[in-house]
Amino acid sequence: MSVAAFVVIAFMLTMYVLLDGYDLGVAAIAPLIGRTERERDAVLASIGPFWNGNEVWLVASVAALFALFPEVYASAFSGFYLPFVVALWLLMFRGLALELRRHLPSELWRQFWDAALSFSSALLIVTFGVALGNLLRGLPLNAAGYFQGTFDDLLNPYALLVAVFALVTLGQHGAAFVLMRVEGGPAALATRLLDRSWWVVLILYAGVTALTLVVHGLPARGGWLLVLPVLSLSALTALRVSLKQGRPGAAFTMSSVFLATLLVATAGTIYPYILPAFPPGRGGISIFAAAPSSLAVASALGVTILGSILVLLYSSVVWKRMAGKIRVE
Repeated sequence: MSVAAFVVIAFMLTMYVLLDGYDLGVAAIAPLIGRTERERDAVLASIGPFWNGNEVWLVASVAALFALFPEVYASAFSGFYLPFVVALWLLMFRGLALELRRHLPSELWRQFWDAALSFSSALLIVTFGVALGNLLRGLPLNAAGYFQGTFDDLLNPYALLVAVFALVTLGQHGAAFVLMRVEGGPAALATRLLDRSWWVVLILYAGVTALTLVVHGLPARGGWLLVLPVLSLSALTALRVSLKQGRPGAAFTMSSVFLATLLVATAGTIYPYILPAFPPGRGGISIFAAAPSSLAVASALGVTILGSILVLLYSSVVWKRMAGKIRVE
């Protein structure tokens, strides 16, 4: 049951990154691909029906973590409390920017909220990237499983590199979404941005992978993890081929596959620890030690799976009803 709970939470977080990742990326790069007010309107309209529904996956993931692994939830907040509060404020500020930017007929008003939206989205990606980097690297935990470092410990070089990688990768993901959803000037600029950012993503991916191998070494168990870099590079290559062939839907799909392989590799690297300790090899909080009774896990798991199915159905209906491209004019 503990393994099933770990897989379900990993799936929910993967869905959050794939779905909210593209609208975070779109908002972050909006000033680069929307040079006029009308172009920015079209770019942001492409995520308008989806962004608030996509964030449900984050809320559901945190709730599932609390229900399935309460010890991990408590320990994570002891170390990531400040980043979590920052992320909460950025999520609220981002929602305000999307809803308020058109409420007053003032160019200065719209420019302020557009800048606030891009800044908060980019900083939110960086915040989540730092958290992910520290999760991969491990956290300084005491014998009771509580964080015993400082905020400065979280801003280590490895976590910052992962944060930069996350920012560029989700920017690429957002550009692929705009190319699929918007016609006109933004699509042309998104194509150019995708063409240039692809090389940056490739270099950063190689750097993060190499450093992860230095930190963790080659996997002693689960040799299937060695297949994932091949799948990631294949998806990244297919993304570029799809871009050159003028197939925006395939490019966005390959971007999603690339992100999914990265997150599966992350889950496989830290397993069976859901909150590994630093330095690697010192253990941490495992999924078997952190889970409550079997009955509690089974009950929470049933509710979590049912909720995930409902969210998937909602998302599929919204995507179907909002299909088609947005024109700048």
